Amino acid sequence: MVKNTSKSKKEKVFHPDSRKASQLNRMQLRKAKVAEAASKRTKRQSAQADIFGFFYHAIPPEGTLSLEELHAIVRDVWLTRHDEELEQESTARRKGRPKSTKELKLDEIKLHESEEYRTGMDVPDLTHEATVKLFRKWDQKEVAYMRLLRFIRISGADSTSVIVSRQGEHHSLKESVSSQAIDETMVTDHDDTLLSEPPSRFASTIMMMDGPS
Repeated sequence: MVKNTSKSKKEKVFHPDSRKASQLNRMQLRKAKVAEAASKRTKRQSAQADIFGFFYHAIPPEGTLSLEELHAIVRDVWLTRHDEELEQESTARRKGRPKSTKELKLDEIKLHESEEYRTGMDVPDLTHEATVKLFRKWDQKEVAYMRLLRFIRISGADSTSVIVSRQGEHHSLKESVSSQAIDETMVTDHDDTLLSEPPSRFASTIMMMDGPS
């Protein structure tokens, strides 16, 4: 009978205060933080995909939305999407009993989103033809695609106010902005030139229009 002469390796045990034990603890802590960050990132991206998915399905079959229509979709559809569940939770709760965890969470979400809309909410610009055209091509999965689109900030407190909060990284949007900027510069330069001329510069023209006295 052949004896197994190989000795099993003993597991190394480090003193709790040793430098090696400290390094291992830091590594474990880092792994835990990375895993937690990855989990939060996944949840955040999933939530963002839900938001963008909502606005994707709000794209009209043809053309774009008006600003008034965009506000109506946010106010009457997006912000009220949990109302039915809240009503069910409220009905199921016995009198005098505290709200369920689900009801509290939905209340918190609605309160946060309503305040965000009141003070200023960034949304894909469904009033902008080039943005809508790009948005139609989204696969409804890749959140990073949203960086290509133009976003505007709308507010329930002032439904007529619009701010371009993010121009969009797609080359077609950048080209349209450059063209618009050039046109605006030409108009501004032209107007400034005329306004800077002294009144005497137009004296002969005014006399010709008025005719001889």
